[in-house]
Amino acid sequence: MAARHDSQDDPSEAGSAGLPDFGDHIDLMTFEQILEMDDDEEERDFSKSIVFGFFEQAENTFKNMDASLDNKDLAQLSSLGHFLKGSSATLGLTKVKDSCEKIQHFGASKDETGTTDVADKELCLERIKKTMGPLKRDYNEAEIILKRFYHDS
Repeated sequence: MAARHDSQDDPSEAGSAGLPDFGDHIDLMTFEQILEMDDDEEERDFSKSIVFGFFEQAENTFKNMDASLDNKDLAQLSSLGHFLKGSSATLGLTKVKDSCEKIQHFGASKDETGTTDVADKELCLERIKKTMGPLKRDYNEAEIILKRFYHDS
């Protein structure tokens, strides 16, 4: 197991002096790129607005995904998965991004890697339903971590 750095002045491998351990939910290098846009490292108004805007966007997208599942609209599910994949990738939310990519592929009648066609629409819908649980759970965990980071929990 790698040694942990406790000093705020000692950057980790990712060069993150003073940032908490986000675990495997958030890619630190990607998230740092957002943080670099902040004018004030204490307030972090710019990055906070991006992150909290994402929370709103994700909640609305989840509602639309649930409705699209009810309507068995694979094309819309693929589109919504693609949309949320991009937003979550921008912030470094790796687990959320990975689940969204699977939903994008399933909605396009493909396997989870997007390489093999799947003719059975019901199977694709079932795979999306099974992916939604971990997606929402991973999103909730990332949301808690980020709200704690921004002292808004």
